[in-house]
Amino acid sequence: MLRALAVDDERPSLEELLYLLSADPRVSSVEGAGDATEALRRITRALESGPDGPEAIDVVFLDVQMPGLDGLEMARLLTGFARPPLVVFVTAHEDFAVRAFDLDAVDYVLKPVRKERLAEAVRRAAELRGAAPRIPVHEPDPDHIPVELGGVTRFVAVADITHVEARGDYARLHTDRGSHLVRIPLSTLEDRWRSRGFVRIHRRHLVALRHVGELRLDAGTVSVLVGTAELQVSRRHARELRDLLMRRTAGQG
Repeated sequence: MLRALAVDDERPSLEELLYLLSADPRVSSVEGAGDATEALRRITRALESGPDGPEAIDVVFLDVQMPGLDGLEMARLLTGFARPPLVVFVTAHEDFAVRAFDLDAVDYVLKPVRKERLAEAVRRAAELRGAAPRIPVHEPDPDHIPVELGGVTRFVAVADITHVEARGDYARLHTDRGSHLVRIPLSTLEDRWRSRGFVRIHRRHLVALRHVGELRLDAGTVSVLVGTAELQVSRRHARELRDLLMRRTAGQG
């Protein structure tokens, strides 16, 4: 069972988070703090109590933007402790995700918080603490990938994705209609979508062959045009990409 601390300077958001966490059977206790200073005092007592002590805290659900010390700064301070609690960020701002996972965050939940999405974050924290049995996970739909935006889950067709950009533990999926951030490493998507015509062209980019419009060579530099984006191809991937495009063109002829 997890012992949790929720930190948010907006009282309605804090109360909602406390309510949702207290309703999760994997959370044995949850407390609230209105700012980082109050939260750090509580965490210090927890660390002094020890991991099995009565004041212990296993996981902190932390807002990013707060007056004074913000959530990212607080998480950075926690990394200096010998046995810090796990951190789950709960925020309305998508832009801080990469920095959050650089600080070893367990999860990054967007507001408005949905019960099912928060439950997934709790599951991840519980598994890391060895506090709960695994919940069965259904096989993903191979033709779509779920993305979150403003607390709403949408399902993007893999066929519509033109290329993918690495963002730390995240990846940004690009389509003709926009882009979406997902918490999946680029290497995982490369393995998952290799059979669907996606090819690694650079340590930061994965492209769908069917969306490659041009292969360009300029003064020894190779690039591809994918939609309106021109992406550089690294030397180690250039030959493989050219061969794949030639075979694809021959197969269509």
